[in-house]
Amino acid sequence: MLGLSIVIGPASWLAVGLVEGVRLVADQVGTGSVSLPAPKESIKAWPLVGTAVFDLWQLASTNLAAALGRFSPYAKPVAKTILSAIGSVGIEMFKFLAAVVVTGFLFIPGPRLVSAARTFLAHVIPEHSEEFVALAGTTVRSVSRGVIGIAMLQSLLLGIGFIVADVPGAGLFTFLVLLLGIAQIGCAILLLPMIAWYWLTREPSAALLFTLYVVPAGLVDNVLKPIVMGRGSRTPMVVIFLGVLGGTLAHGLIGLFIGPIVLAVGWELLAAWMREEAGSQDVLADEGDVIASDRTSADGAPPRIVLP
Repeated sequence: MLGLSIVIGPASWLAVGLVEGVRLVADQVGTGSVSLPAPKESIKAWPLVGTAVFDLWQLASTNLAAALGRFSPYAKPVAKTILSAIGSVGIEMFKFLAAVVVTGFLFIPGPRLVSAARTFLAHVIPEHSEEFVALAGTTVRSVSRGVIGIAMLQSLLLGIGFIVADVPGAGLFTFLVLLLGIAQIGCAILLLPMIAWYWLTREPSAALLFTLYVVPAGLVDNVLKPIVMGRGSRTPMVVIFLGVLGGTLAHGLIGLFIGPIVLAVGWELLAAWMREEAGSQDVLADEGDVIASDRTSADGAPPRIVLP
């Protein structure tokens, strides 16, 4: 029950925050009411670029809403599309909860299922059934803990910081952190502009506290990932990224978690099979060299055929 609460609680909060954040953005885009805060006068004191940045920001804060209002007839269909996609989040969350329930029922008979899979593979590939089953299990644990688990932990820590710091659309940014973490891209491309925006719009003391919390939370994956995945699989980042994209496009929120695991397992099994084929070719080559040397020593002439 504690494990379920740890998983379902943050997932539910993330889904609700994502819906609210995307709905806010969609409403503002559809009505053309997007606005930027006015810049501070202290920006003018910046060397070299202070005046130019202040003038550009001042112009955007006063005319951005009117500029977007001109394009509101074109933006409204986009907003409707986004809102229709949000409507399916409830179904995706139901699938997620159903998957958690099914996983709970599969937890107890798990060892018997593994034994059945091992028996099945023993008839298909009797030479390497144990190796492939162990490789698949190691890959699943490595990706689920080292990629998805750390990404969820990082998004939870940063999401708490976003809420405490009163960042607009905290749920949406938390979901982006989760997505970037699973895709192995990293959340620095999101956190650096956010830190800069916070320093420009909030008090220096609050901005300092926000930075001191966000930076270590953004680097937690660099510390934990080598520890968790040190003995796991070495699936390339591109494979994980393609698994995230393909799984999300095919199965939505569930595919975001399942896609990289399935593709990583397929990649590791393919790599093991290719290593086995390469090893077989090396053995044949070594046997051919031995036969060739025996023939040369027997009749004193080099053989015409090297491989048997």
